[in-house]
Amino acid sequence: MSPFDYIKSINDTKKNLIVDDITEKAYNAYVVNHTLSYFSDTVHIANVLNRYHHLDKKLQYDFLLNIVRKRKRFSKWNKPDDVGNLEVVKEYYGYSNEKAKSILPLLSPDAIEIIKQRMYKGGTK
Repeated sequence: MSPFDYIKSINDTKKNLIVDDITEKAYNAYVVNHTLSYFSDTVHIANVLNRYHHLDKKLQYDFLLNIVRKRKRFSKWNKPDDVGNLEVVKEYYGYSNEKAKSILPLLSPDAIEIIKQRMYKGGTK
C-alpha cells in the first residue's frame, strides 16, 4: 500500500485500511502528517501527531481516521527550485549549499548563463 492510500482513506473514504501487521508496517506517519500539514483545517492535528511520534502507527492512523472530517483535499507538494543553477554556482564559487542559495537571487539570468558557459566541460548534453 502506498502512503497516499492511507491519506485517501483518512480524507475521503473513511475506510480502515490497517487490518494486520503488514498494513500497519506500510503506514508512513511522516508522509501522512506532512500531507495533512498543507491544509488549514488539519495542520494542527498533524502538529499534535508530530509531538507524539512515538505512539503506535495504528493508534496514530485511528486518531486521524476518526478526527479528520471527510473532505476532498488536494495540494501539490513543494518541490525544490531549479538545482541546476545552484550546483553551477556552488562549483564556480566553491560555496556550500546554504551560501549558494543565499547568493542565487542576487545573480541575474545573464550572470548565471555566463557562469554556465565558463563551467562547461564539453561532451554531449
